[in-house]
Amino acid sequence: MKGSYHVIEGKGKSAERALAAFCQANGQALLPLVELIEQARLTVSSVLDQVSQQTIEMILQLSAEQIAGPRTPGKARGEIRWHGRQSGRVSLEERQLSVERPRLRRKGAGRGGEVDIPAYAVLRENPAMGRRMFGALLRGVSTRQYRDILPQMAETVGISKSAVSERAIEASSAQLEELLARRWDDVELLVIYIDGMRFGEHHVISAVGVEFSENTEKNGKKHVLGLQAGVTENTSAVRSLLVHLREHGLSTEKRYLFVIDGAKALRAAIDEVFGAGQAVQRCRNHKIANVLEELPKEQHAQVRSLLRAAYKLPRAEEGMAKIEKMATWLEREYPAAAASLREGLEEIFTINRLGLPPSLHRCLATTNLIESPQSGVRKRTGNVSRWRDGQMVLRWVAGAYLLTEKNFRKLQGYRELWTLAAALGREKKSMTVKENFA
Repeated sequence: MKGSYHVIEGKGKSAERALAAFCQANGQALLPLVELIEQARLTVSSVLDQVSQQTIEMILQLSAEQIAGPRTPGKARGEIRWHGRQSGRVSLEERQLSVERPRLRRKGAGRGGEVDIPAYAVLRENPAMGRRMFGALLRGVSTRQYRDILPQMAETVGISKSAVSERAIEASSAQLEELLARRWDDVELLVIYIDGMRFGEHHVISAVGVEFSENTEKNGKKHVLGLQAGVTENTSAVRSLLVHLREHGLSTEKRYLFVIDGAKALRAAIDEVFGAGQAVQRCRNHKIANVLEELPKEQHAQVRSLLRAAYKLPRAEEGMAKIEKMATWLEREYPAAAASLREGLEEIFTINRLGLPPSLHRCLATTNLIESPQSGVRKRTGNVSRWRDGQMVLRWVAGAYLLTEKNFRKLQGYRELWTLAAALGREKKSMTVKENFA
């Protein structure tokens, strides 16, 4: 099938005039585009990617014609009439564009007779602008560099550095409220990862959960559960986060698998808020790192290999016996390393004691699942050179987490989550899910 194409070559005013002439001659072809914009089903960026300011103005012209009819200079008629043109701005994803828009007035209506242009009203107040601008900031655009991002559009940019920052604060505050308002009454969570991050002098504790569901689309889905600011990763800060989750629907009557890095503050807060009967898995990678810190470099490779071999043993008792033997071997020359090996040893093998299949070990044995999105948060906040206060940290971290959450994948081995559900005492639902995956 062959089609005819109208090619406009070159750039600048001549190309814009040619484009405007083409639009004027083929206005009817743009009417569906006008309707889509008026109904907010087509984002402004989709238009701007392919056409220039001249085309935006032509769309406004066509939208006005649908109300007042074509312009007939010297022959005013109808209830709604043309009344010249006026400068204006339309909101785009990352800036505002200056345009010349037509004016319409109602016949004999006096000062209150101004009639809105439907397409202009939609383009003028794009509700997604603040969110998109904040997303651009998080992806590596600082407010100091904002004008440099659009050098070719410098004359049309209508937003200053201070305005960008103001919009970013508004958007990020809304995102923080959105994140902290989430409720978990109707979400069956099985696994909860808790870890902390530092931002200057500030510390943020975050939690990520894994859902268990009969719905195959939801089973294994990861959720950012909440954030809590603190000076350090202490018991008080973690307790506040867990209390927040409890108040937002996370039942303390159920058993969960908590995956933590081994910090005593985390363990104490879990016992205090959710009870001592919870299953806790300490991160195996952190255990290796902690032990190696107490050893000379020449011992690292051998000890690392021995620990990994112990982790692979199917029964918890076998793995613990192997590590105890290693601690005895190290105790004389490296007592600190031996003590580190023995500290929290039983919780290193919680997933083995629960009888979980090897397909779940990779994700449940370490805190990698929460550390991965944390690296995304750090990347998206990397351009911030000064953290003014804890609220600023929370706003940015919330926005970055929500962006990172969009790329979350299901838990590796999620089809076997029914085994964890059964081990934690949720047998009724787990058997149904088991049948679904059989």
